[in-house]
Amino acid sequence: MKYEIKDIGLAERGKKRILWADNDMPVLQQVREKFEKEKPLKDLKMSACLHVTAETANLVRALKAGGADVLLCASNPLSTQDDVAAALVKHFKVPVFAIKGEDRKTFFNHLEAAIAHKPVITMDDGADLVSTIHKDHSEMLGKMIGSMEETTTGVIRLRAMAKDDALKIPVVAVNDAQTKSMFDNRYGTGQSTIDGIIRATDMLFAGKTVVSAGYGWCGRGFAMRAKGLGAQVVVTEVDPIKALEAAMDGFRVMPMEEAAKIGDLFCTLTGDINVIDESHFKLMKDGAIVCNSGHFDVEINVKALKKLAKKINKQVRNFVDEYIMEDGRRIFLLADGRLINLSAAEGHPACVMDMSFSTQALASEWVAANKENLEPKVYDISQEIEEFVSTLKLKSMDVKIDKLTPEQQKYLTSWQEGT
Repeated sequence: MKYEIKDIGLAERGKKRILWADNDMPVLQQVREKFEKEKPLKDLKMSACLHVTAETANLVRALKAGGADVLLCASNPLSTQDDVAAALVKHFKVPVFAIKGEDRKTFFNHLEAAIAHKPVITMDDGADLVSTIHKDHSEMLGKMIGSMEETTTGVIRLRAMAKDDALKIPVVAVNDAQTKSMFDNRYGTGQSTIDGIIRATDMLFAGKTVVSAGYGWCGRGFAMRAKGLGAQVVVTEVDPIKALEAAMDGFRVMPMEEAAKIGDLFCTLTGDINVIDESHFKLMKDGAIVCNSGHFDVEINVKALKKLAKKINKQVRNFVDEYIMEDGRRIFLLADGRLINLSAAEGHPACVMDMSFSTQALASEWVAANKENLEPKVYDISQEIEEFVSTLKLKSMDVKIDKLTPEQQKYLTSWQEGT
């Protein structure tokens, strides 16, 4: 079995980490047991380009239990947990191509290894794998059944491909599932982003002016958690509906040009490019901290920051670089502008990834079962999968809910019923 990881000697620690996460993923455990019995992915080659974390390891275990021949590579150069990668190779016999801190060349070499596996189903977190296959390995597309996309940025790219008739395989937008975006993006990103910032900086949030660039599900989660820690939260937005929602949720809303002057901490969560740009760096106060929790390292214009700096002090703390401006102001960039929650911390808690990865696994089963009827377009997760995952999650939390009576059901489905 070919693989490329940092150190196989880390495997014992990684196994403990994987099993610890598994304790808090009861829905995925049940999916794994179901897959073990039914083998819905039997003999199917799969390549997954995802964050190599303990939670992802448990997803891969479920896919393998379902009969899949799975290979895993990293979807971000800084998000890999090296001990988890080692454990997957040694204890779970999964080929892994991922090293935390790998350079750009190695990252793309690992993508190519995932493609060389000749998958018929892929899983993506950012659409790098699917887009590379489309651009450089189009001969594979005819044999592929489909793909799953895990993150907002990837779904945006794939919908753009579909709009331009460039998408040649069916793709399931796992990110857009309610059991994913409403929980993983909001509660997972909210907590893990705060966790990453605190680990990197040891800063106190109370009393600080914290700027959340974006108020989608990720931005909502981050703003909510920062507010809960006592920060004065400012939201920047381009969408008038989301801006209105942020204002009515009690946050100050203003353009980044204004927020740049007052912020102590800035975090981008938008999925777009140059959200913090050269003009904003020029306005920031001495000691401002800048980080990103969007998938790609494009939301902060790091090239512009480097151009403005007269001196750069690398790693003044782990994951913290100091940029000294011509006028002496200091701006601190965290994790090179990459995902702060996975670079400096451990990513989302297992409890919330339980739903996301259960949905992901069940989506792969759905693609395999419906391969003859699927078209090359972006599909949403079925309501059946949404309800299956949410019902099991509630049960695992010992939460009970009401059921509609026949009378209530009739009222909601009949047009004859009046006021």
